[in-house]
Amino acid sequence: MSTQQDSPTPTTTKKTKNPFLSIITEPIEWLSMLSHHLNPSFIAGIFLIYGIGQGFTGSLFKLVSDYYWKDIQKIQPSTVQLYVGIYFIPWILKPIWGILTDAFPILGYRRRPYFVIAGVIGMVSASIVALGGNIAAVAALMCFLGVSASLAIADVTIDACIARNSIEVPGLAPDLQTLCGFCSSSGALIGFLVSGFFVHHLGPQGSLGLMAIFPALTIVLGFVIYDKKTTGLHNEKKQGAMESVGKTIRSMYKTIKYPQAWKPSLYMLLSLSLNVTTHEGHFYWYTDAKAGPAFSQEFVGVIYAIGAVASIIGVLIYHKYLKSYTFRNLIFYAQLLYATSGVLDLFFVLRWNLKIGIPDSFFVVIEETALRITGKLRWMPMMVLSTKLCPIGIEGTFFALLMCIDSIGVLISKWGGGLLLRFVHVTRTDFSKLWLAVLIRDILRFVTLVLVFLVPNVGPYEGLLPSEVCEMNKSDVNVDEETLELVPMNGNIKV
Repeated sequence: MSTQQDSPTPTTTKKTKNPFLSIITEPIEWLSMLSHHLNPSFIAGIFLIYGIGQGFTGSLFKLVSDYYWKDIQKIQPSTVQLYVGIYFIPWILKPIWGILTDAFPILGYRRRPYFVIAGVIGMVSASIVALGGNIAAVAALMCFLGVSASLAIADVTIDACIARNSIEVPGLAPDLQTLCGFCSSSGALIGFLVSGFFVHHLGPQGSLGLMAIFPALTIVLGFVIYDKKTTGLHNEKKQGAMESVGKTIRSMYKTIKYPQAWKPSLYMLLSLSLNVTTHEGHFYWYTDAKAGPAFSQEFVGVIYAIGAVASIIGVLIYHKYLKSYTFRNLIFYAQLLYATSGVLDLFFVLRWNLKIGIPDSFFVVIEETALRITGKLRWMPMMVLSTKLCPIGIEGTFFALLMCIDSIGVLISKWGGGLLLRFVHVTRTDFSKLWLAVLIRDILRFVTLVLVFLVPNVGPYEGLLPSEVCEMNKSDVNVDEETLELVPMNGNIKV
């Protein structure tokens, strides 16, 4: 990386660095490079939204809500699986949030107000479920839905910034996804490590109050992040906001019709939908004192924390060795490894039924590590590919559309897993057919391999969309002067 400015480049030094010292200095230099080329408040926003939000709060929410439904509400695992799918409805609505941030600024600002709105929704929802006492299951579900909406609105706002910056400086697209993945996994590691402790000492309901931390910080971000206030010219345009929305929707429709856009989008939907999850069945089995291994609350948190470490390893492997490979080849082999890792899960369940003498804790650690590394290797190239599909001018809304497709796939996978658990009759106390659910899940993961031909066989530094798409959207939607300043204006970046 270099700029027209005379700035030092860390990678050009001729000195031999201490390998142990470089473990500390290289990440610092890398972050300094990103902060130099991009707006520092944007980098801080990634740390907050992905690290504290999706990472810490998401991991805490996952474990604490599982114990809440199991121990407080006493609901069957298949039903909980369906409830978890409902959490994803706000993520499916991400195109709506994207249109709002692109076409409906508040008080002249496009980003700040939506961070504040997201924070208020999250704080109110988390406070009600934590302090409301013995509330009904439906009321608790609505509060969890509010927490999820808070995360989704904040996420779509920062994702619009990521998408636009990836288009402006395509050489930084893999680096930004690495930063997002690292922040998310690191936050999840901390969240999972402490979540079991909090559940044990505060109880599931008391621990839910900690979910208000992220919304409070999101409100602060809404007041401090740099957001260029729109001029009086835009106030005149504001009267035609609905016309702007119409242009955005037409541009999205024209873009998605291109094979370079709809084929990978279809793959994303089908691959996620076929990856049905049986997580709630496993969780109930893990924690059952009679029919399962009876893992403690702290150890369940440790299992998930190990998975977060494995996710970080997956991010580092991608960033260090794989980010230059073509999308199709990388996704194919990552999916193959991911499907193979699921066989370990099946063997673990069968091993328990057959009483094969392998320590439970050792086996579940190996299983979780393999699953998370390969899962992250699937996720990283798909996210980079998604940013390459977004045309300038509608990047926020179009990226939200792609993430909506992602969330629909996740929703189908969770509801499909819930129906699968119910079909094979996995309940709060009966896990005799859990192995059959895992077997069906693993077969579907291997089936996904036949769909990889939908992924374009290009690398992350190659153009994907036709040039006329970019020109079309530039002429239809003019947002250059009113977005966050993501690239410094005092120098042109060459990659």
